[in-house]
Amino acid sequence: MKLAVVGGGSTYTPELIDGFARLRDTLPIGELVLIDPATERLELIGALARRIFARQGHPGRVTTTADLGASVEGADAVLLQLRIGGQAARLQDETWPLECGCVGQETTGAGGLAKALRTVPVVLDIAERVRRANPDAWIIDFTNPVGIVTRALLQAGHKAVGLCNVAIGFQRKFAALLDVAPADIHLDHVGLNHLTWELGVRKGGPDGEDLLPRLLAEHGEAVAADLRLPRAVLDRLGVVPSYYLRYFYAHDAVVRELGTKPSRAAEVAAMEKELLALYADPALDEKPELLARRGGAFYSEAAVDLAAALLGDGGPGPAALQVVNTRNDGTLPFLPDDAVIEVQARVDRSGPVPLATARLDPLYAGLVAHVTAYEDLALDAAVRGGRERVFKALLAHPLVGQFDLAEGLTDRLLAHNKEHLAWA
Repeated sequence: MKLAVVGGGSTYTPELIDGFARLRDTLPIGELVLIDPATERLELIGALARRIFARQGHPGRVTTTADLGASVEGADAVLLQLRIGGQAARLQDETWPLECGCVGQETTGAGGLAKALRTVPVVLDIAERVRRANPDAWIIDFTNPVGIVTRALLQAGHKAVGLCNVAIGFQRKFAALLDVAPADIHLDHVGLNHLTWELGVRKGGPDGEDLLPRLLAEHGEAVAADLRLPRAVLDRLGVVPSYYLRYFYAHDAVVRELGTKPSRAAEVAAMEKELLALYADPALDEKPELLARRGGAFYSEAAVDLAAALLGDGGPGPAALQVVNTRNDGTLPFLPDDAVIEVQARVDRSGPVPLATARLDPLYAGLVAHVTAYEDLALDAAVRGGRERVFKALLAHPLVGQFDLAEGLTDRLLAHNKEHLAWA
């Protein structure tokens, strides 16, 4: 089996490599290609990847290249993990929205739109080159904003699935709190990427006992602290929102907080510098502990599970169950079929099929519909460009929604992203 990772020079990559090495029986990789134009950094991480494989006795071959076209030929799956503009662009995404009194964050709000505008054209170009070289390859997108990027890929006719680590992170945390094996935890996970709620925490499968009431009763304080939301919010809702709902449920408090501390981008940039120094040590042959603070916890396990399901032998037996980003196709009847939702799905070689979900409470459905409308406009702006399309996307976003705010944010977005937007 051959896998390619576009953005293989990311400091995330050793997390992915560690999962590939540990879970080689689940996903037997013969060749792993790391692709990145940042050749010096790529070679550093490629060397570490080979040492990790060797330490864990993985027989697969790790190669590195800046040449996308030739390297994806024969690949069974291509995983995308890109950050257009690097941490410098992320720092801007987290900074200029605060000047307007809005959340500065790289995947939602005005900063999230800026990231989508930079990212979608590049991803579509990469996907088209993959299709020309290898039309049968699956594209697994881990590039944020995952929902918008995955929708762009699917609308362009690519074999694509979006992946996020929020659900698997919850699964692992809930399992530890409830003293249950992670494999025995099934989440009723519903919404859009970075806009989801856990409506049930079931033991054993989709029809199993719902442990959510017990989780909230016995461990509500711990869960709330992890989400940085008041315990009362979880008790009143009776569900567990993703961390990203904090930007909606406590917007003004978050804006005040962000104005008093270093940005996450600055923290990550410092961490990446330290990680790259560690990666350069020829004696290092495992992922360092510092990587856990970088983000992306359990990313490798989620990626391995998804790739294994998509590339399985197609033999008898149930399809794998996994939370993915995929077409709605009637799953949430109040959304268009071509909307991309994040839900539990059955995944096999033919792709993901979302599980049926209960009617979503208007408290959540309203916000999902609102953000989906924003994503429609954001994708249009990313594909076709134009100041007016950017303005309309911002005006539609529930974290903006005011004419003057949208005008000011549009001006700042364009000023800070001119080098990445050919039409600006």
